[in-house]
Amino acid sequence: MTVQMTSDQKKAFLLLKSIIFNYHGLNEDEQAILKATAQNLSAAEELKWAEDFIGSDVFTAFERAREFFNATIGTYDTQTKLSYLNMVWEATNSKGFISEMEATAILKLARDWGVQKELLTLVRK
Repeated sequence: MTVQMTSDQKKAFLLLKSIIFNYHGLNEDEQAILKATAQNLSAAEELKWAEDFIGSDVFTAFERAREFFNATIGTYDTQTKLSYLNMVWEATNSKGFISEMEATAILKLARDWGVQKELLTLVRK
């Protein structure tokens, strides 16, 4: 991954990826994907922040993350929003499958950010 991101963007992206993977419980493959992403982005601290965000209350993590995303990623341009969601979609597929819960969570965020139609077009390709 050759994307240049600020620390805040890394936090948002790693929280996005983490929250989707944690939606049904984080497995070893997903942990490895998250660690590799953090390494590629030089974002170990940002991954720790995302883990702490989720770990502080696993049951409310997705809704709290939605609020966080609406204030951060939700303000990004359409292309960046789609890029983040597509990277997470592809990472989820890279483990061999995307669960219905993961797909629903990604689509819910796309709807929050006003890019659901564009994301569906992108992932159908």
